[in-house]
Amino acid sequence: MMTPAITALYAIVFAVLMIALSTHVTMLRASTGISINDGGNKELALRMRRHGNFVENVPMIVLLMLLAELLGSGTPWLHAAGLLLLLGRVMHAVGLQHDNAKTLLRILGGMLTKLAALVAAVAILWRIYT
Repeated sequence: MMTPAITALYAIVFAVLMIALSTHVTMLRASTGISINDGGNKELALRMRRHGNFVENVPMIVLLMLLAELLGSGTPWLHAAGLLLLLGRVMHAVGLQHDNAKTLLRILGGMLTKLAALVAAVAILWRIYT
């Protein structure tokens, strides 16, 4: 049976990023005493959205990468999806601001995330139908 080593490597990187984003939220919760929601704290709301957006997007794309790898998609497809997703998520987190919805990093990060999903999906379709 084939071991999905490439996807596993990216999953580890994304797990570390998820832990970092979650810890960033937890640290502010601890210092402010806000247990549930954001308590009107804009910085906490921002940190929560950075973490939430990560969790909303990354699992599905990693699943697509896993399926692509298990179906025998080539290394270039997997690294393209993984690197696009990594770059996109970092750019989005850095670019996300509570007072500016149109930062370049946020927009590019979102676009790269969507492109990563598309690359992984096309890799699957390519293996199934060619």
